Amino acid sequence: MHPTTPSKPLRAYGDRDGDGMVQMSFVLPLPPSGRAREGAKRFAEMHGLAEPLIATMELCAEGYTYFVVYGHSKHAVDVSQIEVPEVRTEALTREEIEHRITSRLGRKIIVVGACTGADAHTVGIDAILNYKGYAGDKGLESYKGFEAYNLGAQVENEQLVARARALKADAILVSQVITQRNCHKDNGAALIEMAKREGWRNEVIMLFGGPRIDHKLAIELGFDAGFGPGTKPGDVASYLVDRMCGDARIAEAAGTSLAG
Repeated sequence: MHPTTPSKPLRAYGDRDGDGMVQMSFVLPLPPSGRAREGAKRFAEMHGLAEPLIATMELCAEGYTYFVVYGHSKHAVDVSQIEVPEVRTEALTREEIEHRITSRLGRKIIVVGACTGADAHTVGIDAILNYKGYAGDKGLESYKGFEAYNLGAQVENEQLVARARALKADAILVSQVITQRNCHKDNGAALIEMAKREGWRNEVIMLFGGPRIDHKLAIELGFDAGFGPGTKPGDVASYLVDRMCGDARIAEAAGTSLAG
């Protein structure tokens, strides 16, 4: 157990420790009225909230009302029993990243990324790869030790693989923002299956990222790591440096880029 993990089940915190106060919001297909307010209250009670208070009742469209409700929840969660796969990598400074690449690997780390399938949203892959980066953290192409290629949006797996093979990439980054009908899972799984079928899966680091992606899902799909919302370029850079430049992996990493 992590030393900071609470030893007792936890309830939500509102006005005081353990009071179980929570907030829920929803829309009911009713215009604002006394009946709508009472309906929202009963709806909240059906979800387990005791003494619900209707804090907001606002018309959001003709015949539809938006509610915000506060109430007491009786539920508690025992976090000491929760194990969640996480990317466990030391957060390195830019200087440390550059130094390790130069001193331990002696060449640039080649990274190829794209939004695959029908996904046309490049905000995620741009944040990690492009010079501008995200939240004041510059992207991988700003590092001297990385050679980053952003293929953009709506890239088929076959196109991504062909480009990565031509560049002899060390890592492939796949970003998925569109997740309707779990298309992000299908696209990711198809890429991994292609890599296994063609015999080069173990020769490249494969990363998966997006708003509905975490490390657990990425591992289940066959990727090496997953990065969710809030990930900064430095997080990805630190992970890749750890994988590529770790003392025990120098010889292996230097000789296992994605050769064509």
